[in-house]
Amino acid sequence: MTKTPYVAGAALIQAALLSACDAQRDEALPVTNVATPAPTAAAALPVSGPKRTVLAFGDSLYAGYGLKRGESLPDAVQARLRGQGIDATVVNAGVSGDTTAGGRRRLAYTLDRLKTPPDLVLLGLGGNDVLRQVDPAETRANMAAMLEELSRRGIPVILTGMMAPPNLGPDFAGRFNRIWPDLAREHDAVLDPFILQGVIGNRQLMLPDGVHPNAVGIGRMADRVAPLVTRQLATLPAA
Repeated sequence: MTKTPYVAGAALIQAALLSACDAQRDEALPVTNVATPAPTAAAALPVSGPKRTVLAFGDSLYAGYGLKRGESLPDAVQARLRGQGIDATVVNAGVSGDTTAGGRRRLAYTLDRLKTPPDLVLLGLGGNDVLRQVDPAETRANMAAMLEELSRRGIPVILTGMMAPPNLGPDFAGRFNRIWPDLAREHDAVLDPFILQGVIGNRQLMLPDGVHPNAVGIGRMADRVAPLVTRQLATLPAA
């Protein structure tokens, strides 16, 4: 059977990201310390303090592709925040297959539809740009436009970055990989450099497609992202 462009692209990014992550792959393969589960109801702290809304705006890695309801990254981050007693709701605005261009088109509409402006935005797009080999200049322009829109509205941002496969060439990878650290500095955003760090390459943390994390892999990601959200929310005014 002839592979569709998406399947072929997924295979490309899977193989290439594995080679990009060789340094962490050896550490990740044994699952001796799986993701820390969200606190149970008995262990969780009572929820208190100001109500916070976090908008998780991204692609399939946020949407929960291939997972059951309640297993997405926004769900896992919310569980960890509430387990710490933080009264936070994480709104899942992830759309599978979305590119930075698609995100740019829908961001303002998504923000305008919320009952109240979010206190914080998790912004995670770019993986599908790699699958389609979009010019990094276009990806950068789209990401910058979204950050400018959020800045105009006074909404702080946590960027969750993506990495390009090295087999797309050093020029493409170099230009693509610089997007997130450059824009984080320019827009004073918190940065998680690579959303799949510690997960990609470990078959026990991935779905059979080798591109999307399973529920345990999502837990690993949430363990890293949730503390960034906690620290950022702590800097906001109480009112």
